[in-house]
Amino acid sequence: MQSQSSKSGVVYAAIAYMMWGVLPLFWNLLEEVDAGHLLAHRIVWSFVTMILVVLLLGKIRPFIKQLKELFLNKRALWGLFAASIMVSLNWLVFIWAVNSGHVLQSSLGYYINPLISILLAMIILKEKSTRLQIFSFILAAIGVIYLTISYGVFPWVSFLLAITFAVYGLLKKIVTIPPMFGLTIETMFVTPLAILYLLFVPAADSSPISTGTAIILFLSGAATAAPLLLFAYGARRLSLTTIGLLQYIAPTLMLIFGVTFFGEAFTHAHMIAFTCIWGALILYTISGIRMKRLTTKQLQHAEAVK
Repeated sequence: MQSQSSKSGVVYAAIAYMMWGVLPLFWNLLEEVDAGHLLAHRIVWSFVTMILVVLLLGKIRPFIKQLKELFLNKRALWGLFAASIMVSLNWLVFIWAVNSGHVLQSSLGYYINPLISILLAMIILKEKSTRLQIFSFILAAIGVIYLTISYGVFPWVSFLLAITFAVYGLLKKIVTIPPMFGLTIETMFVTPLAILYLLFVPAADSSPISTGTAIILFLSGAATAAPLLLFAYGARRLSLTTIGLLQYIAPTLMLIFGVTFFGEAFTHAHMIAFTCIWGALILYTISGIRMKRLTTKQLQHAEAVK
């Protein structure tokens, strides 16, 4: 039964990461819409989609209860509000990057995201790091520095994506709310701002939106919500080690699409930088597996002593 549950968890989580990996193709369908308006539409339709999901699953009462509890807890309220700002910034940078020819930088950003997350956990949560993790940071830094020197431009898109998502993940770790309710509340916080933006900020292209574009904009809510819900369903059935391995599906697909579909050049400098990042991630994964085994042995020893 446990094995079957784990298998279904792998399937759901893998599909979620694949959906995130193909998102550049989805946003490319909306390249005629400027990044600001595209973000505003994504926020509004994500909120509408999540409210529909809550209603269809019969979770409206638990949702309202969660909302009331949140407003009574100022620390959690401000934490989730900050999370909504972080994820909105992440969405904005990603949308802009895809439609401005920076898909490879987006891929790099999501590759280094786990390393940034560990760094934040060390600094803010005071979590201890292993030697392998420290070496993985150094190796990743070498790759980024080499890429910066080669092009004379710091890969700010990569770091904005990695940092905003890492901070978002950290805030979500501190504020423990079910994923479905979390995304609903996060989009609820920023939806008023998104609506005001759509109403009062003129679009770069003043021509009317076509029916096809309007449909795709509406679907942006589902494109946002579906992978998150699938991931939440799958993650409950998987170990952190398995999730750590699966999370590289998304940036790998972005890298492939960046080179093949978007025609971005994968230069010698990219090869060296990405090789350093991949090496760092291998070390990070090995460290995670070792820590998992050590924890398992300690638990088994504790049970044996009892």
